[in-house]
Amino acid sequence: MSLWRVLLAILFPPLAVVGKGCGSVLIVFILTVCGWIPGVIAALIILNNPNR
Repeated sequence: MSLWRVLLAILFPPLAVVGKGCGSVLIVFILTVCGWIPGVIAALIILNNPNR
């Protein structure tokens, strides 16, 4: 997980997970629309997952 991805996840979460697949972007986008904090948390969890 690079520093740039973490900063991007904090500023605009859906853009940080673009390389992780369409489903991840959609989930993070929906959570960001519902509230900024859930979107950030989801983006950081997806970025921290070593399996993807």
